[in-house]
Amino acid sequence: MSLRPERRRKPPEVNIVPLMDVLTTLIFFFLCMMQFRIGHTLNITLPEITTAGKNTLPQSINISVTKDGQYDYNGQMVTGDEISAILTKLAAAKDKPPLVIRADEGTPLKFVTFLMDECRKTGFEDFRLQSRDSQ
Repeated sequence: MSLRPERRRKPPEVNIVPLMDVLTTLIFFFLCMMQFRIGHTLNITLPEITTAGKNTLPQSINISVTKDGQYDYNGQMVTGDEISAILTKLAAAKDKPPLVIRADEGTPLKFVTFLMDECRKTGFEDFRLQSRDSQ
């Protein structure tokens, strides 16, 4: 028999205040470092070509054609008349970078040939059609 009174131990407790401080600091840091950009995506599926080479050009002008015949230049949807004016303005530059035409696999051929014809009319002889690799 023990004459000493029993001491009750305090139950262990987890102090979450420092954890919350660290978590708040991390969230604040990531919010400050995040770049808020409005992403513009064009939903096109490029046709698959198994014999095509790599089509990577460091500096090129990209024009995309949708299934509906809309043209996308630098994230802006433009009509056929507007694309003609844009190509005329781009052709006036001294050193013209090559032009890359991207068209959805379901795009009617008339929209792509119109764009190719406008390229030739304005002086863009160096244009390419982009496709996706077979995987």
